[in-house]
Amino acid sequence: MKSPLAPSYYRATARPYAPYAPLQGSAHARVAIIGGGYAGLNTALGLAERGVREVVLLEREQIGFGASGRNGGFVFAGYSLGEQALLTQRGEARARAMFDLTTEAVQRIRRRVADYAIDCDVVDEGVIWANWFRDPAVLRRRQQLLAEHYGVQWQWLPQQELRERVRSGRYHDGLYERDALHLHPLNYALGLAAAAAGQGVRVHEHSGVTGLTRAGPQWRVRTGQGELLADQVVLACGGYLAGLQRSIDRAILPIATYVMVTEPLGARLDQCLHTRAAVYDSRFAFDYYRALPDTRLLWGGRISVRNRSPQAVQRLLTQDLLRVFPSLKGVKVDYAWSGLMSYARHQMPQVGGSADGLWWAQAFGGHGLAPTSVAGELLAAAIAAGDDRWKQFADYGLASTYRPFGYLGAQASYWWQQGRDWLKTRLEG
Repeated sequence: MKSPLAPSYYRATARPYAPYAPLQGSAHARVAIIGGGYAGLNTALGLAERGVREVVLLEREQIGFGASGRNGGFVFAGYSLGEQALLTQRGEARARAMFDLTTEAVQRIRRRVADYAIDCDVVDEGVIWANWFRDPAVLRRRQQLLAEHYGVQWQWLPQQELRERVRSGRYHDGLYERDALHLHPLNYALGLAAAAAGQGVRVHEHSGVTGLTRAGPQWRVRTGQGELLADQVVLACGGYLAGLQRSIDRAILPIATYVMVTEPLGARLDQCLHTRAAVYDSRFAFDYYRALPDTRLLWGGRISVRNRSPQAVQRLLTQDLLRVFPSLKGVKVDYAWSGLMSYARHQMPQVGGSADGLWWAQAFGGHGLAPTSVAGELLAAAIAAGDDRWKQFADYGLASTYRPFGYLGAQASYWWQQGRDWLKTRLEG
């Protein structure tokens, strides 16, 4: 058994690649992108696809080091903010337009995987939303809302059919979102980096930015070994704060989520999952999981202001796993890890820019694969051609999260919602 202290399953199974050299010396960039996660990579590739040259991407660690290389790998439409809240806040036309950006992003991800031959274990078999509770009302309401206001059809799964696919007595019924997929997120990130580099983007790992200041009409970007003069700068650091612009950093809370991967299960996997779809449940503090190509089970869940040790992650998530699949008692866990996501108070991505050529993309709230693709496209179009569609997100600005007090509020909100789920479960017996 591999130690839980081993690297994440994703890092351990990442496709080999030639590391990108650190930035050294002085150079010029038309666009400097700070952050080698999905938001930065999608922006870089979007610029390259539009013919923009002199694009430099700087990553403090390795490509996909943060949440982009640590997440569950689910690819589906929508935002962290629920569809009903988005409809209430923006009205039907604007909510539909913003939601459509994410359905288009799901298609873009499919297309890029194919066009750039990104080897990332894509499983295009949809996602199941399994009902933890007996009451089907929340599922029916969401199914109707999506159909009537967003033009999205999710298939109803009655209990018997759901349990044929997800072999657990824990769930009661479910919804099936066919236009969704799952993949190896780190290999996808590495594929995006390779695609961008292949079109001229200069990618530099181990190039943490230590200073960002104005130098006349340009930005001076300093790293430990080099310096860029850039016409425009994109900050795309997510929950791994760069400490470069206070107004941007203070607008998010870095929140941890936890993931583990079991040993290969062989035939035991089919006793739990008779589906290639990924699964998550209907609680606020939901579990999410999916089968991996080597018959392992990837299991994730919980959110916390604490970035726990691998051993602690293993203990917590194993408890959650056995509540759903008690037959897996005694299963070995080979990998366990955590990662920091960026959350905004309004639960929507922060995508914007200022007149002096500074742009930002962050706060994807654990719902990032499609929305980061949206952000990258919008920023690339804005920088390359002056496209102003990014202003759809102007109402979701850089509102302060009031750290460190915001952590207390976030944790209290999580515990309250978790308590509601627990009470509802108890009342249903």
